[in-house]
Amino acid sequence: MTSMGKTRRMMSVGLSGAVLAMALAVPAQAGQAGDSGDAGETPVAAVGWQLTQTGTDARFRGLAAVDRTTAWAAGSKGTVLRTTDGGRSWRNVSPSGAAELELRDVEAFDARRAVVLAIGEGEASRVLRTDDGGATWTETFRNTDPRAFYDCMTFFDHRHGLAMSDPVDGKYRILSTRNGGRTWEVLPDAGMPAALPGEAGFAASGQCLVSSGPKDVWLATGGGATARVLHSADRGLNWTVAEAAIPAGEPARGVFGLAFRDRTHGIAVGGDYRKDQPSPHAAAVTGDGGRAWSAASVPPPAYRSGVAWLPHSRSAALAVGPTGTDLTTDGGRTWRTVDTGSYDTVDCTRDGACWASGEKGRIARLGRSPA
Repeated sequence: MTSMGKTRRMMSVGLSGAVLAMALAVPAQAGQAGDSGDAGETPVAAVGWQLTQTGTDARFRGLAAVDRTTAWAAGSKGTVLRTTDGGRSWRNVSPSGAAELELRDVEAFDARRAVVLAIGEGEASRVLRTDDGGATWTETFRNTDPRAFYDCMTFFDHRHGLAMSDPVDGKYRILSTRNGGRTWEVLPDAGMPAALPGEAGFAASGQCLVSSGPKDVWLATGGGATARVLHSADRGLNWTVAEAAIPAGEPARGVFGLAFRDRTHGIAVGGDYRKDQPSPHAAAVTGDGGRAWSAASVPPPAYRSGVAWLPHSRSAALAVGPTGTDLTTDGGRTWRTVDTGSYDTVDCTRDGACWASGEKGRIARLGRSPA
């Protein structure tokens, strides 16, 4: 952007610009208004969040985007939705008898296979899996330790995955599967650093535990004296830890979401989730796999809980939260608000689709804005 006029124009239509259009393969039509009207610049089609009709008021903090047509969402009141037509319709595929569960994370392998995580103390923390598109579900793990509270999960591939619990006996507890979530085992904690007093994970977006590649995984924390990111390069057996450059110091502050586009380049977002509290330093970046983090020079203006790299881009990403969506085009160093709708989490796919979900049944897909 080279002028205030261009900035105002982009904000008025929501998400737009050359980076987004290229990432989503949205070509500009001849004569169509785009991000810029300057001579010599190619017009770009405006794209933005397009809300879909979900038919529910559940809050969806869990989101798994498979591709342009298929996505899963998991939320409050044990609700699971699935679309296979790009969001034009959603099918309620909630597990039977799960209305009392808080589903905060979902990992999907395709249109038929998915794993969901229910959070809470003791037996409220559970894992369920479906192999038939949600027609039937099997409970594959139920926590029996009253001290454990599971927050997030991630999968490296269709077989290997992890789930994490808040600290038990002073260390984060890691649950592992080698068969796609059909069975789980608690990993030994000898390689896990000690947790800080009051430190925990945030089950806000399904992004407090994320992976990239076959073995690397990162765990986001808050609530302690400092916000931290833990990293394992061997699927959760041994961990290192680094301060995340996002303020903590209170139970409501810290890192809420992580995204890595490869095993070295990552973005952390967070802040203070309380509505009456500011979040002046809500994002940080790493270029060395999480060994060191730097605060964003121009961070999002408020608390953000979810973040995702745009497909086919090495420098563009979206961050979402209850007060809006922000875009970075320089790898997370600077951000600008491009939408004011409320979302809790965001996910993008390799074939160029981005989805977001949040409160009151809100699920949206990024696409061309109506004329």
